[in-house]
Amino acid sequence: MNLIAESKPESTKSSKKRRTPYVQIFALGGLDEIGKNMYAIQYGREILVIDAGVKFPGPDMPGVDYIIPNIRYLVENKEMVKAIILTHGHEDHIGGLPFVLQQLKVPIYGASLTIGFVRAKLEEHHLAKQTELNIIDENSTIRFGSMNVEFFRTHHSIPDSLGIVVQTPQGNIVHTGDFKFDMTPVDKPTDWGRLAEIGRKGVLALLADSTNSEKPGYTPSEKTVGKAIKETFIGCRGRILFATFASNVHRLQQVVEAAEATGRRIAIIGRSMERAFRIGQELGYIRLGKETLIDVNQIDRHPDHSICIICTGSQGEPNAALTRIANGSHQKVAIYPDDTIIFSASPIPGNTQNVNRSIDRLLRAGAEVISGSIMDIHASGHGCREDLKLMHSFLRPTYFMPIHGEHRMLVTHGMLAEEIGMDRANIFVMDNGQTLNVSRRMARLGKPIHAGAVLVKGGTISEWESSVTEERRQLADSGVIIVNVVVDSSQNKMLAGPDLVTRGFIYVREAGDIISQATRVLKRSVAKLQKKEKFHRRGWEESISKTLSSYFETTMGRSPLVLPVLMDVKGKRETAAKEPTETVIEA
Repeated sequence: MNLIAESKPESTKSSKKRRTPYVQIFALGGLDEIGKNMYAIQYGREILVIDAGVKFPGPDMPGVDYIIPNIRYLVENKEMVKAIILTHGHEDHIGGLPFVLQQLKVPIYGASLTIGFVRAKLEEHHLAKQTELNIIDENSTIRFGSMNVEFFRTHHSIPDSLGIVVQTPQGNIVHTGDFKFDMTPVDKPTDWGRLAEIGRKGVLALLADSTNSEKPGYTPSEKTVGKAIKETFIGCRGRILFATFASNVHRLQQVVEAAEATGRRIAIIGRSMERAFRIGQELGYIRLGKETLIDVNQIDRHPDHSICIICTGSQGEPNAALTRIANGSHQKVAIYPDDTIIFSASPIPGNTQNVNRSIDRLLRAGAEVISGSIMDIHASGHGCREDLKLMHSFLRPTYFMPIHGEHRMLVTHGMLAEEIGMDRANIFVMDNGQTLNVSRRMARLGKPIHAGAVLVKGGTISEWESSVTEERRQLADSGVIIVNVVVDSSQNKMLAGPDLVTRGFIYVREAGDIISQATRVLKRSVAKLQKKEKFHRRGWEESISKTLSSYFETTMGRSPLVLPVLMDVKGKRETAAKEPTETVIEA
């Protein structure tokens, strides 16, 4: 199959303009972090975007569902954005699309499984019908005005993973996508000839996955995991609960084969897992017998030793199926003493604590838990140092920009490139928002563009609000104190209060002396405010907050969030008592 898609040609007016002497490369996400991958290549008045992922918030960001790239630059130049091209179907590469497509109306290109996941995701957000989705493969070519895009097949922990070659008038830009070299793959082998051909044609700049740049050797083959899964299944007496990434379709097929080989029926739990299973079956990546798959409501009708439950929750996500099972809050599945739970995934940075908490609860319930640290039931989808060296050796780029990783991973990948002979001056370890201008003759950093993080909370998109996030951290760490004060702004006087109400800070009945002393300190501060001629609400609020914060920090070493609530009763108290209808209260 050789699909050639052509975009609309540039207008005559714009084509007469002088050609830009360089290609601009930049990241809106994916540098100095794991997640929210989004990279762009700009030439003249054309921008091609690669991936649009999400990052999941850590425990220090309460109330946040997802973090996505800030695409202000793309929105401001939306007439230049020609397409979003996807390397594969993992959330950190496609999860941001529903939110990006609310601001940008551009065509999407991806392989069959990738587009299957994207379509299902967009249907949930009612965006599928209004979005142009195009299926491509490693033989496809997409032609734009000044740039063409070709692809090459890669191995990752999800099928249909692609590397991207962007052909520009200045030279070829290669984005590897997430990759490893699997010498015994469960699907198609590496096309070594294609990689060699790309290298022979010349690579102006390489953007390459850096996730495992600190790990020596080669990444183990996915086929070794399949063997370990089958051996583990043979030794299990009771039910098996198998947790992995829903998008790891190859792993799901290996679980199916192990279950059928050991006489087990399979039940699926978790919405994303059910969706991945359905799409994988439709595209032929998951194949199983007619009697193998059963409904979760039927598991108690079969002997425990004949059941395998595939579920979400390998990262300890709060609402995932396995997490709820471990908590005892799942409506249909509870843990039995002879159950074996298999975690077939490595914790994403920041998730280790959640995973360990789930494991502890499962062990308390009497289950046996097997994770990657105990047995080889997981293999990374990212190449280790020898894989990276092999990719560099095939492509031999003039310039190199490490991507997809925390800063130390990017630096380590840059050092590796230097070790195998690349000039240090041609290696650019960058941050999101920095731009790299490259041409046949030179490469240098350009003018930075706006980048950063955007928060998604309850489906609503908002710019990063450091003050709000800090207030939430403060609430979680030290609680809140609400200070109720009744004032007469016309006389700049306090009529009643201050009354202190605490939540999540201290138990008032057990700390009466502390609250009484805090109230006295606050009254002295308010007395100074009352000596001023005019009432200033903000001045009162700031003084109350500063006084109490300082007092509790000094006496208890804690800084609760202080919320002053001023009730303003305008006019004399006598007038208010005689004519209540004339009283105005302002909060």
